[in-house]
Amino acid sequence: MITVTGSEAGGEPRGRAALAALGLGAFVIGTAELVIVGVLGLIAGDLEVSVSTAGLLVTAYALGISVGGPVVTALTIRLGRRLLLWLALAVFIVGNVIAVAATTFGMLLAARAVTGAVHGVFLGAAAAVATGLVPAERRGHAVALVFGGIAVSTVLGVPLGTLLGQTLGWRATFVGVVILCVVALAATLLCVPDAGGSGSGGVVSQARQAFAPRVLAMLGAGVLLMGAQFTAFTYLAPFLEDVTGIAGGEVSVFLLVFGVTSAIGTFAGGRFADRNASGTLLAGNAVLVVALGGLHVFGSNAVLVAVALAAWGLVGMGVTPSLQLRVMTLAGEGGDLAATLGASAVNAGIAAGAAVGGWAAAAHGLDHVPLAALAVCLVALPVTWATRWLKVPSTSEGTSGTGQALQDTPTTTRG
Repeated sequence: MITVTGSEAGGEPRGRAALAALGLGAFVIGTAELVIVGVLGLIAGDLEVSVSTAGLLVTAYALGISVGGPVVTALTIRLGRRLLLWLALAVFIVGNVIAVAATTFGMLLAARAVTGAVHGVFLGAAAAVATGLVPAERRGHAVALVFGGIAVSTVLGVPLGTLLGQTLGWRATFVGVVILCVVALAATLLCVPDAGGSGSGGVVSQARQAFAPRVLAMLGAGVLLMGAQFTAFTYLAPFLEDVTGIAGGEVSVFLLVFGVTSAIGTFAGGRFADRNASGTLLAGNAVLVVALGGLHVFGSNAVLVAVALAAWGLVGMGVTPSLQLRVMTLAGEGGDLAATLGASAVNAGIAAGAAVGGWAAAAHGLDHVPLAALAVCLVALPVTWATRWLKVPSTSEGTSGTGQALQDTPTTTRG
């Protein structure tokens, strides 16, 4: 088994190929997670459920990540991270094959929950491996390359998957996901070495650090930030059709605007995370308030909606590397398990956001969904500000080796 240390892998071709393979895997699972938004109406019509009920597919997937990811990670904590990546992608393929064959809404819902669980496992293991492939001062950049795969999925995977579903039916979208996942599995088998993890010890010692109050506080901020976004994003396609007044292929164009800016924001966010992760989170939260407010006020103006989506995209995914890096670093020796908890918090927010968005759409109409998202975002703002004062105890920092990546506030202990 090949072991690659951070100081060795960052500039080597094999290290770059490994990061690219991890990014490809993230692209596939990001596409599978988010493309459901673009075909929600098609699924609702085919399986004879309401659009708000179909929105539970988003909730089931997110809950799979939030609950299943940490549980499976804890049960497999002794496995090599590379083997865990392989297993996660293999199960992901099987789950999406079941989705293609689903004849009832319940069957599709179960398939989404299973694939959501292994999504969380893959992201946690990929983040842990990626940070082991680069020097400490570039860990935010490495995390951004992994999560950049998800951002690129909003640029290519989601719009193309939506277009494929609208042309050939929603099942064709999941066939495409299966094919891409097979390619990602092959790339992972060939390119990803065993780079170790970001933590140490068994499940008990990892859990003690990963569930420390400082980590839970950071996770809470992540839940609110993602909950605000997915309150609106889950019903973005119906909002664009009914409120903004666009339809068909034009919806894909607006999703493309959001996706391009998300990709740019994610890669830029990795560099900002290495400089000041907490400041990046706070600035991103503030911009989200403005963007979601603009979406509500100018929802019927297509040009201004596009501007609001662009601003949202730049910071929405751009805060993810900072959030993941903060969670892993604050966890110290529990970094491997905490890497999955970061994804869990994000997707707990997605699940809650989808539910809040569904309630707003059903109770007040689609035009009020961005307003509900804005309300959650405003609640997140003081919480995000308060997390700037969280710091890693010197004992944890010394063993985890991640202190250098956290250069946030005067109270943060540096390595």
